[in-house]
Amino acid sequence: MTTILAIESSCDETAVAISRDGREILSSVVLSQAEMHALYGGVVPEIASRKHIESITDLTRTALSEANLTAKDLDAVAVTYAPGLIGALLVGVGFAKGYAYANGLPLIPVHHIRGHIAANYIAFPELKPPFVCLVASGGHTLFVDVKDYTKFEILGSTRDDAAGEAFDKCARVLGLPYPGGAEMDRLAAQGDATRYKLPRANIRGEELDLSFSGLKTAVINLVHHAEQVGEEIVKPDLAACFTDAVCDAIVPRAIEACRRAGRKTFVIAGGVAANSHLRARLQKEADRAGLTTYFPPLSLCGDNAAMIACQAYFEYQAGVRAGLDLNAYATMAVDEEPKL
Repeated sequence: MTTILAIESSCDETAVAISRDGREILSSVVLSQAEMHALYGGVVPEIASRKHIESITDLTRTALSEANLTAKDLDAVAVTYAPGLIGALLVGVGFAKGYAYANGLPLIPVHHIRGHIAANYIAFPELKPPFVCLVASGGHTLFVDVKDYTKFEILGSTRDDAAGEAFDKCARVLGLPYPGGAEMDRLAAQGDATRYKLPRANIRGEELDLSFSGLKTAVINLVHHAEQVGEEIVKPDLAACFTDAVCDAIVPRAIEACRRAGRKTFVIAGGVAANSHLRARLQKEADRAGLTTYFPPLSLCGDNAAMIACQAYFEYQAGVRAGLDLNAYATMAVDEEPKL
């Protein structure tokens, strides 16, 4: 058995978890900073980094206590080292390096997006590669061919804003509380998706790539124009129209990605994967295409360290190790080899 302690601090959640053999989670603790950043309408990187520093040690003690383990029971320490807010990542990387060194444990670097994909292994022990995964988190929207546990190929991705960023920015212009994704989901269920005409982008020659910048700008311009001429925006209807446009962009490309890769299993991951409208549309079209689907529970869609601990096991099995010179990276593609 392989027992791994994992640290996740890529954005505004400080998280620590302990896993056994990549599928069993012995403990998982998450400290969210959402309420604090809501005061500013979005994540403030410096504040996020400071909060990580304040909480990471106590969270690690809590994770060990809940698992009824000590450092002597661990086989390795894992940490998210890319991509994310660089200051926030450096807190986790620095702590993990110190903890691994102090306890004589190997250090495993984990890519954040690989972790999101691996969250499905926790929820579905029977799931094994190969499969196609839609990763839709705050700053990322991409289709990934998961060839093996540590072998990935990007089939298509956004050229500009991610769907999650567009959701948050449109929620903000509508005056919705941060984080805006959940509130947009709730409002969309009450709205008329035909009231407002919003654009759908297509990229010539790269049919699996996406673009949400124009959609976001269209919503912002629509709201600002209404304010200038004294018209009222029906927020549920605009939320429904926006959500419908996002689904129109993602769903057919997801099915096409499976067809091109020759995969019959389709998986989703990331915070935007919690959107009820997107899940329903994906399920409907996947069923129509004869695909087997795996949609993780909402508790595993957002950032957490359990997913990092899970992916770390497979990286560990593949021989991935980092030294004390491990650095953090704000950007890195999911199919890049680890920078050690």
